[in-house]
Amino acid sequence: MSDSTTAAGSRLGQANQQERAPIRPGKIVCIGRNYREHAKELGNEVPAEPLFFLKPSSSIIGDGEVILLPEQSQQVEFEGEIGVVIGSPLTRASEGDAEDAISGVLALNDVTARDLQRKDSQWTRAKGFDTFCPLGSVASAPEDLSTITVVTRVNGIERQRASAKDMVFSIGKVLSYVSHVMTLEPGDIVATGTPSGVGPLAPGDVVEVEIEGISKVSNPVQARA
Repeated sequence: MSDSTTAAGSRLGQANQQERAPIRPGKIVCIGRNYREHAKELGNEVPAEPLFFLKPSSSIIGDGEVILLPEQSQQVEFEGEIGVVIGSPLTRASEGDAEDAISGVLALNDVTARDLQRKDSQWTRAKGFDTFCPLGSVASAPEDLSTITVVTRVNGIERQRASAKDMVFSIGKVLSYVSHVMTLEPGDIVATGTPSGVGPLAPGDVVEVEIEGISKVSNPVQARA
């Protein structure tokens, strides 16, 4: 094998690694209680307007990487979601303009320390641990966003399934609402809420979130040493 062939192979390997690496957005905006049945299963009211919070980019991991269960929590749960990637700046945008600004969608797991979420007056700690935001690969969004379906499986058993049409607030509505509070910038991710069926994760589990036919992320679970 020539030096030039070896160099080309090395560059190709580096490129493949970069393609597999999760993106690193400026911010991750998450929508809470955007499916009626999920709000009900946690004993919460459906919000009158979108409820949102921020998740740190340091929580991101990619496909195949390990979700680490922190010692501070005894109840860590999965939350499969449709993630939306922003492609152009949005400030006080209409729903139509917000939808036009979407550059892609991806599978997202909003891993949550449920006991800490109940304990704290806000959700930053419960949602913000390292490894608590597995992301799948970014793919083109379908023309009709309401047809997107999210599925979550734990150890191969389906635990969640819902489509975007089941949301309390549509994807366009969510993006528009957030943009009237803060500018959404290219590369930002908006996690659009999880459907009912959330549940605990334990060491040895493998949790998979799939945007059906579009994007998938699968992660083993371990206790943090």
